[in-house]
Order: sequence, then C-alpha cells, then structure tokens
Amino acid sequence: MALYRRLVPLRSLSHLHPTPAAISSVSSPLTPTRHLAYFSAEEAAAERRRRKRRLRIEPPLHLLRRDSPPRDPRLPDTTSALVGPRLSLHNHVQSLIRSGDLDGASAAARAAVSSRVHPTVFTCNAVAAFMIRAARHDDAVSLFDFFFRRSGIVPNIVSYNTLILAHCEAGRVDSAIEVYHEILAGAPFCPSAVTYRHLTKGLVAAGRIRDALDLLREMLSRGAGADSLVYNNLIAGYIDLDDWNKAFELFNELTERCLVYDGAVHATFMEGYWKQGKDKEAMDNYRSLLDRGFKMTPATCNVLLETLFKHGKHKEADDLWETMMDNHSPPTFIGINAESYNVIVNQCFKEGQLQEAIEVFHHKPRKNVQMDVGCFNNIIGKLCENGMLAEAEKLFEEMEAKSVLPDVYTYTYLVDSCFKEGRVDDTMQYFYQMADGREHGPKFNIGFFNRMLEGLTEADRIGDALNVYWRMPDKEIKPNTTTFEILVKALCKERYLDRARDLARDMARAGVVDPELREYITETFKNANRQEEIERAFEEKPVPTYRAVEENTVPPPPPGPPQTRIAYRPPIPSSPHGPSGFAVNLEQIMHHTKEKQVMVLLNCILALVDPMKRSQCQHLLSKG
Repeated sequence: MALYRRLVPLRSLSHLHPTPAAISSVSSPLTPTRHLAYFSAEEAAAERRRRKRRLRIEPPLHLLRRDSPPRDPRLPDTTSALVGPRLSLHNHVQSLIRSGDLDGASAAARAAVSSRVHPTVFTCNAVAAFMIRAARHDDAVSLFDFFFRRSGIVPNIVSYNTLILAHCEAGRVDSAIEVYHEILAGAPFCPSAVTYRHLTKGLVAAGRIRDALDLLREMLSRGAGADSLVYNNLIAGYIDLDDWNKAFELFNELTERCLVYDGAVHATFMEGYWKQGKDKEAMDNYRSLLDRGFKMTPATCNVLLETLFKHGKHKEADDLWETMMDNHSPPTFIGINAESYNVIVNQCFKEGQLQEAIEVFHHKPRKNVQMDVGCFNNIIGKLCENGMLAEAEKLFEEMEAKSVLPDVYTYTYLVDSCFKEGRVDDTMQYFYQMADGREHGPKFNIGFFNRMLEGLTEADRIGDALNVYWRMPDKEIKPNTTTFEILVKALCKERYLDRARDLARDMARAGVVDPELREYITETFKNANRQEEIERAFEEKPVPTYRAVEENTVPPPPPGPPQTRIAYRPPIPSSPHGPSGFAVNLEQIMHHTKEKQVMVLLNCILALVDPMKRSQCQHLLSKG
C-alpha cells in the first residue's frame, strides 16, 4: 500500500500533458471520470489489462502501413524453452546421437512433433547437424522440410545455416542461394557471418568466384562486419586461380576494415607461396603477421602451427608454441587450448617421438589448461595404436584426477588394445566399469558393443559375449545386423543351436533383415534336421521398441528394498543345455515399463527368455 502512495505524486503530474484518451474521457458526459492515480493494486492491474486489450483490438497505425508488410511475427525458441519434458526429450535425442543411432534420433524427434512434448528448435538442429557430419545431406534437407515447413516449428539462423551447409556440401549451390534469399525475405533475423562463410566457400568450390565476390560486397553493404574467414575463402580461390593481384587487393581491404584478423589468411598465403616453391616469401608473410604484435587466439595459432609443421619449419613452430604458453594468462587471455596440444602431440607421433609426445602432453603453462576428453582420447588412441597400452592406462587413470570423464571412445581404444594383447578379463572389467560405474556415465554406441562381441567370440568366450548382448536394452542400444551376425555365426560354429534359434527370433522381432545371414542360419539348421524350427523363428513379427520420451518422469521402482535391484547379470553357463538358459534381469524390465505397455512387455519378455522362465514372467505380470 505504501508503494502506491509514493506513486501518487508522480502520476498526478500527468494532467500537465493529458493523453487523447484522457481528454475524451473528460469531454464526454457519458464516460465516468478516470483518475490517473490508483489507490489499490487491483485498480492498477485492471488498468494494465484494459490497455493491453485495447492494443490488441486497435494496433498502432505503423503496423497497418501497406508500404512495409510486417514479417512473420513468430520468433524461434530461446534457451529458456529447454526445460522440463522438452529438455528431457532433447537429452534423449542427444544420447541417441552420441551413441551413433542417427536414425533413432531422427525418429524420436519426428515422433515428438505429434506428441504432447514438442521438440525445440535446438533439438531439430542437433539431428540435422549430425546428419551433415555423417555426409547424409539429403536427410538433413528432409528434416528441415519436415520440422520447419510442415510441422510449424520456427527455425533460427542456425537452422538455415545448417540447410545451406547441406546444400553446399552436396554441390547444390543454387539451392543454398535460394535459402539465403528466403532468410532475407521473411526471417525475423539477418544472415550471420557463418551464412556467408558457407555460401562463399560453396561458390568458390563450384568455380563461381565472381558470384562469391558479389556476395561479399552484399554482406558489407548490409552493414555486416568484415569477417576474416569470408575473405579467406575468396583469397584462397584467387590464389588457386593464380590471380595474386586480386588476392592482395582483398587482403589490403581486409586490413583496412579489420586491424585484428584471423591468422588463417596468412596461412593461406603461406600455402600458396610454398606451392610455387617460394619459401622466402612464405616466411616473410609469416613474419609480417608476428610484427603486428597482437596476441593471437588459439584457433589462429593452431592453424599456423599445422602449416609450419607441414612444411618443416620446426624451429618457428616451437617458438610459436612457447609464445602461446607465455601469453596464456586466464581469465585475462586464453592463449592455448586442448586442440593446441593435439597439434603438438600429433606432430610428435608423426616423427616417431612417442615418449616426447607424453612429455609435451604433461607440459603445462604457468596457469593450467582445461583438458577435455577429446584431448585425452587423441593421445590415448595413438598410444594404443603404437602398442603402448601401459602408458595409455596411466593417462586413463589421470583423467579421474583431472575431473575429465572418459567417454565411449576412450573405452573403445582400451578394450581394442586389450583384445589385441589377449587380456580378455581386463576387457570385461572395463566393460562393467563403464556399464555400472557412475549414474550418469558415458553413453554407449553400437560400435562399442559390436567390438566387445567380436573380441569375446574370437577368444571363445561366448558366455561373456551373450552377457554383453543382454546389456544392450539397458543402455537403449538396438542391435543391428553386425551384432546378430557375430553372435549367431559363433553359436552355430560351436553347435549351440538352441541359442542361435533364440537370437534368430530376436533378429526377426527387432526387424533386422539380412538375406545372407538368414540363408546361413537356415542352412546350418537344415543340416541338423531342424529347418522347420528355424523357419518358425523367422516368422516372428517385429515388436516396436518402447522408449519413454513422452514423459519427463521415470516410473517408480517396484515396492521392496533397494537390494532387490540386480546390478550385474549372472554369467551364462558355457553349456548350451544349462538349466538357467538366458539370464534376464526381469525386475529391471518391470521397473521401466508402464501399465499401458503390458502387451508389448509380454511380447518382449517372451522374446528374452526360454520356456523355463515363462512362469516367472506370468508371476511378474500379475504383480503389475
């Protein structure tokens, strides 16, 4: 109440400049007098609602002008939209992408469009971007058409840039130009520097450098800043055409417009000189960059390091590396990053200096550099390739001390090397460490599972291989043709036909169709006089895989103490006629299933277990 009393003197001055609405209210005898000072919160709120309603009914006149038609009033999602169920959907799609299941990620995002939880523009962009990384450009274009043209989701500039990149990499530059004009015509934002980078690079690659130059002029005329990488695309194109005068002309224009620019331009000139055998001119160009005396970002220095190492300028590269170390003084200035270490480490391995690569990796500037998992994976992978598994395992132990979480690629390098050295037990230890470690551990992918299955079957550890296979549903990994081929051939070779039949049934229910593998299995069972049995297994209909992406909640665990949850699956007996058959974690299946999926659950359980377990399945279903 005191707040409104303080506002009264300020509002009471408004009679000195009355509004037209106030004048009309005073002049009309039919309209009651309205005071401009409010004595209660309810009265003030009612007045605000009245003004908003009036603006909706009578919009400002400038919005009705016909000479400038309004753009699409809808705006793209902001990051505040990534909350609740939409964030859970985004994380689910990202986990599928990281596991390598791009088709599953695309299907999940598409299905969410017609569900209660709609995907955000960030989820759609993530799927399309990884399609481009996998060189599936047509799929990226179809995703843009589905999400943003047919489903009504509003794209942002990243969405358009992704579509332009897909067209450019597929050689459809004209289609990319059409997308650019679509941004200018109807989007509520302007093209970004990344837009012009993709377009100029695509035009230069298509031999249309004149069109790329016109696009650069258009970028500048629209008030955009001089982007070094856009200029670099044109400079590289003119150097390839041996038009050095035009390249220098663009470089001088860039220096006038931008005093601090990306060193990639200098690296382009240096590469051009070295192609012509002009070593002196290349190094003079490099020294002209150093003479400017400004601190270069790690991205710039990394390009220069690669160029210098490529042409044998080791002394200059080492001096640049030391300068980067000296300039690194976070948070004031970041002079070196994890990618910088990758460049140096890769060069050491190229020269065969393996021990020096480890020393360089541990050599840190005065203020430490935050290493990421990619930097560790780079050196661990190269150590494993060169038979230095012990050193790789030491670096793996350092990751936990530096608070760097290993991912599936870290474990893949270690597991592959352990298989090569015959350390099968260590591979199983790494597998269970990855599968049952921390709650939010690394995401699996189908490649890791297939490598485990291949190594275990080659080592005649079929029981362990089947245990690994049964962990795939827990990690939301769908087996593919390679998975069934590895296991079924190993089982048929050892004459474990009962289990081969069960895997054939799983293959049919998973919708995996491979004529060659099916012919191989049928021939094996035909030789054992069991052809009708395997044909019935192949007649099983595909069962849809249940994924909880519609809700943001996890079903509550079944009643009982936490000890009833099974952390590890019991090992499968080596004998195919063992009494326990396939070991299945039935309580975990019940834990992740809802009542409305009872029929799907029944089909899945019957696919997972042998007839001896069906009474237990019926007991669990009766509890649900």
